[in-house]
Amino acid sequence: MRFQDIVIGSVCQFERQINVDDGLSFAKLTGDTNPLHTSAEFAEQSPFGRTIVHGLLIGGLFSTLVGVHCPGDNCLYVSQTLQFKAPVFYGDVVVIRGIVTDKHDSISMVRMKTEALVNGEVKVTGEAVVKVL
Repeated sequence: MRFQDIVIGSVCQFERQINVDDGLSFAKLTGDTNPLHTSAEFAEQSPFGRTIVHGLLIGGLFSTLVGVHCPGDNCLYVSQTLQFKAPVFYGDVVVIRGIVTDKHDSISMVRMKTEALVNGEVKVTGEAVVKVL
């Protein structure tokens, strides 16, 4: 997407089902083997009653949003904030959404509200700042 084609208010999104293998791969890659994410037996005793997806695995999907969908190729992530509202569980289909909220022509920067939703409920929210090269 070219910088001049980005419009404030534009929405881009994609869906991804998160499975246990995704979580185990994330745990292996990062070293975060917290049993809330990796052990069904341990997680059953937690307030959630089952294993939950790593929050930063969901946060990482915002990188896919920015790097593939909007603006896509030829962009550089500057920052991303994250607020975790509720857990995502393995098997959930997550909608990753970005809404363009601001655009700075002089420096080719875009600000986006980012959301991860499951069945319409916001699970993770934040803000991305992206430079289009």
